[in-house]
Amino acid sequence: MKVLVSGASGFIAGYLVEELLAQGYDVVGLDNLSKYGRLVRSYGANPRFRLVEGDAKDVGLLKELLADCDHLVAGAAVIGGISYFHELAYDLLAENERIIASTFDAAIWAHRTQRLKKITVLSSSMVYESTERFPTPEGEQLRSPPPLSTYGFQKLACEYFAKGALEQYKLPFTIVRPFNCVGIGEGRAKNDRQVMSGNIKLAMSHVVPDLVQKIVKGQEPLHILGNGSQVRHYTYGGDLAKGIRVCIEHPRALNEDFNISTAESTTVLQLAEKTWQKLKPSVPFRWASDQPFKYDVQRRVPDVTKAKRVLDFECTTSLDKMLDEVIPWVKDQVTLGNI
Repeated sequence: MKVLVSGASGFIAGYLVEELLAQGYDVVGLDNLSKYGRLVRSYGANPRFRLVEGDAKDVGLLKELLADCDHLVAGAAVIGGISYFHELAYDLLAENERIIASTFDAAIWAHRTQRLKKITVLSSSMVYESTERFPTPEGEQLRSPPPLSTYGFQKLACEYFAKGALEQYKLPFTIVRPFNCVGIGEGRAKNDRQVMSGNIKLAMSHVVPDLVQKIVKGQEPLHILGNGSQVRHYTYGGDLAKGIRVCIEHPRALNEDFNISTAESTTVLQLAEKTWQKLKPSVPFRWASDQPFKYDVQRRVPDVTKAKRVLDFECTTSLDKMLDEVIPWVKDQVTLGNI
């Protein structure tokens, strides 16, 4: 079986490609390398993996790559974390609409004329941005007010692309909504700008490695976004990758949507204190509050029972295990001057 993964150099996609290769798939990765440049991956020399540098808006290229693929994972998107949601409000909408439209144009063609079985769409928990129902089940994105951010709105639009392509062209789909991926391997973006948190420049768009690098660099008190009461479900990248693979494979995933996440709720303040204690167990935890960004959603709490019931899948890696993996990696990256 052969899979095309767009946005293959992204954070979650790195885990996904590794998972697919481990399960015997042939993988073609497409990425324009605009965010991180060319990365060194553990699977880079794997004979069943090919990375193509190209634009996911190029329908001709997508058709060429899809001509002998069984599956497509639509992961390409412009994203830079919530600090960018207002600054890139138009680009996150316009550019990502062009990407997803081109992706579906090519997928419809490949399903009708080639051997493509299905498209798996990587959506986002941000489709639930305006919900007031917690835990939030699949389908709530259709009942709650629309997302306030253009990023969340566009991710919801991606899901409507899937709905429209099924209804008009019979293109099967599965929609996957990851929640707060945690893992290693992400560096600074090539076009990174200066966003300060206290006296330390933020390094990435993910909270865990940023907290680690601030503690490693000696920030005290530790600066966190807002008052720390925001609730998140931190989910290991390896678990997410496995969940996406199950969504690709499972017959009951056809034309369905799934929240793929851990079931464990953690506040930002709890995360910060746990991270601090692992790095500085003998030093009392002190923290300070930074002004929150405009689209800092206060609660992201997924209902994950559908994935367990339908797919017999659940994310099981604990936050402690995630931190035990991420902390040494970030410390090494700080020492090397990469963060």
